Amino acid sequence: MNLKALGIKFIATTIIIFSIFGIFYDVSFFNLFLVSILTTAISYVIGDLFILGRFGNVVASISDFFLAFITVATLGYFFIETTMPIIVASLFSAFFMSLVEPFLHAYMQEQDVSSGHKEYRTPPIGDLQFEISEETEAQSINRKNDPKRDNTK
Repeated sequence: MNLKALGIKFIATTIIIFSIFGIFYDVSFFNLFLVSILTTAISYVIGDLFILGRFGNVVASISDFFLAFITVATLGYFFIETTMPIIVASLFSAFFMSLVEPFLHAYMQEQDVSSGHKEYRTPPIGDLQFEISEETEAQSINRKNDPKRDNTK
C-alpha cells in the first residue's frame, strides 16, 4: 500500500466532501471527517487496488464515480442529519471525485501501486516470435557420450 497515493486521495476526498456538504448542509466537522475517511478507505480498496489493477484506468475511473456516489449517499444518510435530500450533493461529490481519479490512477500505475504483482498481459499476435535452428555441435557430442546409447557401432 502506498501511503502517498492514499494521502492524496484522502486530501482530495476531504476537500470535496467538506466543500459540498459543509457549504450546503449544516454538518459537524466530525461527521464530515468520518464520511471522508470511510469514503477514501472504501474507494481506495475497491476502486484503486482491486479494479484498477485488473481492468485499467478507464474502467476504474467510471466505477469510482458509482462507488463514490453510493458510498457518500449511504454514509450521508447515516451521519448527516438534514431535511434536504443528500442524493444531489452525493452526485456532485462523486462527479468531482471522479475528475480527480484519472490523475491518481496514472500516478498509481506509474508507481505500480494498484497491484501487488505485475498483471499478466497476453502479447498480441504480432509480438510473437519463433526460432528455428539445427543441431549444434555440442548436442551431437552429448549424444555420442550418452551411456544409454550404444556407441560401439
